[in-house]
Amino acid sequence: MLNKLKETVVFDWRIIFLTVLSTLVIIIDHYYQLTPWKVIDRTILYLIIPLAIVLFFFREKPSIYGFCLGDWKLGLLLTFGSIILITPILWIVTHGNLGMQDYYQDQLVGLPLTTFADLLGWEFIFRGWLLFGYGRKFGPDALWLQAVPFALAHIGKPDIETLSTIFGGFAFGWIAWKTKSFVYPFLIHWFVASFTIIVAAGLLG
Repeated sequence: MLNKLKETVVFDWRIIFLTVLSTLVIIIDHYYQLTPWKVIDRTILYLIIPLAIVLFFFREKPSIYGFCLGDWKLGLLLTFGSIILITPILWIVTHGNLGMQDYYQDQLVGLPLTTFADLLGWEFIFRGWLLFGYGRKFGPDALWLQAVPFALAHIGKPDIETLSTIFGGFAFGWIAWKTKSFVYPFLIHWFVASFTIIVAAGLLG
């Protein structure tokens, strides 16, 4: 027993950095407003800070973390295929759902630019920075690892949406993993958010 207690514990400093910083930016996003505009806050927290760390601290190329077009042919195929598949599901889930309508119906202003700006950094930190950062250490298990903080970051949104995010986060991660890029899950998520708001506002019947 004493020998086991004396064993040296060795940590991977990149995994520590990825985990701690991604947790901190989610907490800061929830509790504080850094600028008058939340979308700017999220761009700083989820995109600029991780990219700066990759470039100046890790001294690596952003493409290692999915900041590239990757396999664009497969990416576009998966993007349009996902949109076709998910559109009727989104309409059914959102249309007539009072919780979804109450949460989203007042977010039409600036659409779709607001969802673009809001989700660009959001997708990079989960489907880029965390996914490929964890992937170098844990392989495909990173698909589930990055989905956990993604799901927890949805707490406070409508329950039906939050309950789906562990699986949705995995699916987005799988697309990023296959294409080696965060761009395509971002495009899908951008459509999902914009379409949900449109339906919640009653613009589609």
